[in-house]
Amino acid sequence: MKKSIAFFIMVVMVGWVFGAAAPAQSQVTDISWGTSAVGSAGHRALVNLAAMLNREIPEYRIMVLPTPGAIVSVKGYATGEFDGYYGADIAFYELANDIQRFKGFKPNIKRQPVQSFWAYTMEVGIGIHTRDLGNFKQWRDLSRQRMFTGPMPWDVRAALERGMEAIGVNHQYMEVDLSTVGSLVDAGRLKGFIAYTSAEATPAPWIVELSLATDWAILNPSKEEMQMLRDQGIEPVQVSKDVFKKDVKVDSITLLPFFYGFHVGLEVPEEDMYRMLVAIEKNADELVKADAGFRQIQQNMPELQRRGVASSAAFVPIHPGLAKYMRERGVWNDAWDDRVAKP
Repeated sequence: MKKSIAFFIMVVMVGWVFGAAAPAQSQVTDISWGTSAVGSAGHRALVNLAAMLNREIPEYRIMVLPTPGAIVSVKGYATGEFDGYYGADIAFYELANDIQRFKGFKPNIKRQPVQSFWAYTMEVGIGIHTRDLGNFKQWRDLSRQRMFTGPMPWDVRAALERGMEAIGVNHQYMEVDLSTVGSLVDAGRLKGFIAYTSAEATPAPWIVELSLATDWAILNPSKEEMQMLRDQGIEPVQVSKDVFKKDVKVDSITLLPFFYGFHVGLEVPEEDMYRMLVAIEKNADELVKADAGFRQIQQNMPELQRRGVASSAAFVPIHPGLAKYMRERGVWNDAWDDRVAKP
């Protein structure tokens, strides 16, 4: 009887030890990762990225949370609402300088956003109805015209507005639902709208849907306007006319690029962030098959990180995991050493 009791106690104790150890070994850290609205390029990209990371880095469980715009996710991270966010160089510029969409926001910051992964460039331009091709020859012709340059919180809108301001386009902004842009352009109530791509390769889903509702074309800036943009530090890029999967009535599309990334803070340790970056690089082919917007990652991920960091090193700190990755790939600039975030 005593032996049976002793054996029972031993079994219970062993079970308790292994039972207590199991949760520690299988502990998963949830990441609530904010991105842009459903139907946007950012939402599509993070859904595919999260699916891959959840598989490759099982210690983390990423939940994709759409917001009205990327800027909302940056602010949400800074105030503790999200664990990750969708941030662009133009947002970091506004945050650092307390201007535009971030004016007066600094007192609300509970933790400092950092840059940790640059996913692709985005390129912004202007679309018009084909019937207006004879009326509008350059961007400045849209002055005083009703335009939709994107939802108010969106970075693509901020990037396009920055370019338009640089050449003096004084348009009338209209805030409309994404699903109605095509019909409003078709009816003539909007004379221009934002047309943009990810990685010079793929348009946002809502623009693809817009093409079903109206016949539109790209309006390129004139040569004079392109020089005005360069004088303001904005370098246009030429994108294939086939990128929008329709005839946009030009031989080559001129768009304005900026950098976009999916970032986390120091709550994700250096080594874990480094592992995420390595996993992204390793699975670049898979990501591109799911979303052509990851093409630049597939082509040269280290170089894209270098360009992204260069665009924002003066505005927000750099995650040490990203710094480690870049040093190993030979794309780190020692001038950034003092910009690496510290716990």
